[in-house]
Amino acid sequence: MIEIEVTWEGPYSWPNYEQKNNLPSLTKQSGLYLQTVAYGNGYLIYAAGLTRRTIGQRFMEHTRKYMSGDYNVLDLNAMQNGIRREIWHGWGWTSTKREEFEEQKSVILTAVQEQLAGFHIFIADIGNEPRLLERLEAAVMNNLYKQPSPLCDIPDKGMMLAPRRSTETTVMVSNECRFLLHGLQRQLEI
Repeated sequence: MIEIEVTWEGPYSWPNYEQKNNLPSLTKQSGLYLQTVAYGNGYLIYAAGLTRRTIGQRFMEHTRKYMSGDYNVLDLNAMQNGIRREIWHGWGWTSTKREEFEEQKSVILTAVQEQLAGFHIFIADIGNEPRLLERLEAAVMNNLYKQPSPLCDIPDKGMMLAPRRSTETTVMVSNECRFLLHGLQRQLEI
């Protein structure tokens, strides 16, 4: 078994929302990230992600997907109270859904702006080894799905995840953060 320590730094602002939330800008590194919202005495995790490019580049892609209706958009106030309330359900287009998006576009985009400004991003630099990044992303998300409500309610389900294969050596991850990240286990076996 291999052991590693992962330090989650943050919170940072979603790029280009620093003036709205007074959080520092994301650094230009690659690695893992958590999209969170303020909740109770810490942060509630909405999603874990990874990038081998800079986090800034990846978040520009995410912003485009949110603005075009490709991603789910949640009510920020509800999320901060542990309630998942969708304003818009992305993922999968039909001509009827495209028309619906166009009809509701102003409401959806207002909610997107609120959600992105309300996200608090945490990042961890554990290098660029693809399987380590994939395995930790999968472990964080799969662990969240098993948590009690509301921790399991907020994240989107159905992400393409790549957990540890039976042929891979077990890695024990110790997660460190100076803030409480609700649902992130101190120890994760990946």
